[in-house]
Amino acid sequence: MALLGLCRDFELPFRVFFLDTGRLPPDTLELVEAVRQKLGIATEVFSPQAPAVEALVRAKGLFSFYRDGHGECCGVRKVEPLARALASSPAWLTGQRRDQSPATRAEVPVVQVDLSHSRPDAAVLKWNPLARWTSAQVWKYIRAADLPYNALHLRGYVSVGCAPCTRPVLPGQHEREGRWWWEDAERKECGLHATSEAGDR
Repeated sequence: MALLGLCRDFELPFRVFFLDTGRLPPDTLELVEAVRQKLGIATEVFSPQAPAVEALVRAKGLFSFYRDGHGECCGVRKVEPLARALASSPAWLTGQRRDQSPATRAEVPVVQVDLSHSRPDAAVLKWNPLARWTSAQVWKYIRAADLPYNALHLRGYVSVGCAPCTRPVLPGQHEREGRWWWEDAERKECGLHATSEAGDR
């Protein structure tokens, strides 16, 4: 939401897309509608390919990620739709911050080459404008700019993802501890940010 507000404030041209995994909490879907209604921003929706979801569920059930890790499910529900969303884009913006995860994001650069989505004829850049921001700075800006936000944040959800893989954090826990809590901290990434080449720090 902070990125949307900043793009609006600086009158930057942008398009917004949303990865609807099919497992998101209703509050997240309501936020997408709030973006349309309050900010007047139409959001492109990218969903997973139905045959891939059906094949995964048929082979492993609805909750295989609790047994064998979240990578395969995220690959079907997030990584592949993102590839379609970025198929012709020269660059994209993310909300990654260094303070989000000491184990996986402590060195997030402001700009990097996205090796996963670059094409033979063109490198795709991934910008992380909030890399140096703290959570407190993000929330200060969201409130000052009167931006909508996910109501789950008011109920202890600091990092929000799919419903089966997200829970509120306890006082003193780091925000990413509410994601994939059954796995090691070093594995708490869904694959969207796994293979980029570091750039400017």
